[in-house]
Amino acid sequence: MTAVCAGARLRAGLPLGFVLRRVAGTAVLLLVLSVAVFALLQAAPGDPAQTLLGPRSATPEALSAVRARHHLDSPLAAQYGYWLSDAVRLDLGTSIRTGESVASAIGDRLALTGQLVGLGLLVALVLGLPLGVLAGVRNRRTADRTVQSLAVVALSTPAFAGGLVLIYVFSLMLGWFPAYGPGEGSGGDRLAHLVLPGVALGLAVTAVLLKLTRAAVVGELEREHVTFARARGVRERDILLHYVLRGTLVPVLTGVSLVIAYLLAGTVMVEQVFALPGLGSLLVDSVTFRDVPVVQAEALLLAALVCVANLVTDLAQPLLDPRLRSAPAPKAPRPGAPAVRDVPGPAVSGAPEKVGR
Repeated sequence: MTAVCAGARLRAGLPLGFVLRRVAGTAVLLLVLSVAVFALLQAAPGDPAQTLLGPRSATPEALSAVRARHHLDSPLAAQYGYWLSDAVRLDLGTSIRTGESVASAIGDRLALTGQLVGLGLLVALVLGLPLGVLAGVRNRRTADRTVQSLAVVALSTPAFAGGLVLIYVFSLMLGWFPAYGPGEGSGGDRLAHLVLPGVALGLAVTAVLLKLTRAAVVGELEREHVTFARARGVRERDILLHYVLRGTLVPVLTGVSLVIAYLLAGTVMVEQVFALPGLGSLLVDSVTFRDVPVVQAEALLLAALVCVANLVTDLAQPLLDPRLRSAPAPKAPRPGAPAVRDVPGPAVSGAPEKVGR
């Protein structure tokens, strides 16, 4: 019975048409991004077959085999169709640099980067949300100015510079955490090696989440229902918990999706500083050696992850704010149509108007 009620609530909160529109929009966006990723091979200087062949001997037989394998003699649209069908089946080609499967190379490093991004997101949430609420509640006071100043410092500090400072303080001076490497296994040793990289990655985006949270809290504190609650004598703690924070869920959730995109981009520098064999370091090595299949696969994967994060955010917003489920979009007036003015009517429907003498 509980599961049935939960399913009915979910269907009421997420109408089928709304879900289909969001999924279709995400699919179209992914299709456009896939075209841009496919164009990376065409944009590479020289013959695409020679690019895919890499440092191996470019004999006529080898070039013919590469062209046949990747359908390079077909029209460009047909090449894209073959490439997209292979990508959907996770057949991403072979690495030019190592000769191994691209899917295997990415799969071996995906878990480490996922753990790093998750730890960075945890740091950003633990620091950004409470400090953002504090700054919003203490708007234009000493606490607000102090928190915003710290946010500016964190936002202005590149992730690699913050990582070097953390290594010097907590590894070399204090000896609390390892300075580099992924550690052994996936337990406590892995966590100890990822603490400093996760903090360096999270601090770089904490300011973004902090400022979005502060702006949302300040906006909610100025709403009429909050003023009315204060006039009724509701305690400030209850107003904050039941009125203000509830109204900030949607903008903060949107900020979290933006932070995830920043975290994925920040892994490139952080993994280089801490010598972590993740997707970021793989991307740097692949760009350096012009390993186009790996670069294409990573670009497509990161774009898909960002699109999925945005899709989840869009689908979660109506569940958090019922006003977003049925709010009609404003219709634009037709060109040349006269402006419609509201005509004041009687205060009570059906009541006769008072006519003066």
